[in-house]
Amino acid sequence: MIIVQILLYTIAAVTGLFFVIGFLKSIRVVPAQTAMVVERLGKYKRTLSAGFHVLAPFIDRVRYSHSLKERAIDVPSQRCITKDNVRMEVNGILYLKVVDPRLASYGIEDYLVGVIQLAQTTMRSVIGKLSLDKTFEERVVINAQVVKSVDEASEPWGVKVTRYEIKNIDVPKDILHVMEVQMEAERIKRARIAESEGKRESRINYSQGVMSEAINISEGEKQKLINEAEGKAKEIEAISKATALGIAKVSAALEQDGGDDAIALRIADAYINELKKLAKSSTELILPLDLANLKSVMETVTRIDRRGKKYYFHSLF
Repeated sequence: MIIVQILLYTIAAVTGLFFVIGFLKSIRVVPAQTAMVVERLGKYKRTLSAGFHVLAPFIDRVRYSHSLKERAIDVPSQRCITKDNVRMEVNGILYLKVVDPRLASYGIEDYLVGVIQLAQTTMRSVIGKLSLDKTFEERVVINAQVVKSVDEASEPWGVKVTRYEIKNIDVPKDILHVMEVQMEAERIKRARIAESEGKRESRINYSQGVMSEAINISEGEKQKLINEAEGKAKEIEAISKATALGIAKVSAALEQDGGDDAIALRIADAYINELKKLAKSSTELILPLDLANLKSVMETVTRIDRRGKKYYFHSLF
């Protein structure tokens, strides 16, 4: 009887302890930026976010726990071949985070292994489309293409790939030597081009200076000729005005009494003065016969043909 009672007490104590342990295990405190996937009898039930939670004892179980923080995953070095058949070793860092804990739990066995493999295969594919020089020049483009491809492929796994960065690109030593020689030749080429450009600019500047000087001189000569022409034109205009005024006054004088005699005397006097200038010892003259007779000259000069109110003089020769 005593043995039966002891056995019953033992069974009750074990059962109570079992229920206490089960209840304690059903209490879950989820940290911040963490998600837990709960299964009930082997089937997905719900996802626990940060905070205090109580599960159904013995039938609910936390099957997966995921960090929702962004993670940096080291992508191991891999061998790639460029478009111009150059082998190189490339490694990088992949940044990702879990956005759907349920898909991350049931969409793939291990999403970390999946994204790493995708990053490596995508990297080989992208570099295979580029030459060696472009591989070094277009790192940003390569990173963007890797992120785009891996992010699209990992969407069913509940993973978001934010960025990818190439850490190192290792090429064989002989290729490095060839690249150094090529870079040196390129620097020499740029230096010579810069020197030739400087000489060309110097010659252009000099020729432009000479051209500007010639243009300025020609403009000055042009302005000088214009000024001289304008001066001569004004001079001729002034002379013509004075001549016209003199003729007008002479014409007015002829209308007066004794004007005919005065003009005849003036012409004769001018004629004689001109003969004096010609009659020099070093000058040979051929004159009409009647010029020797002054009286005949005067008669010729004074012959006037009156027509209306105007006067016309016959030629002396």
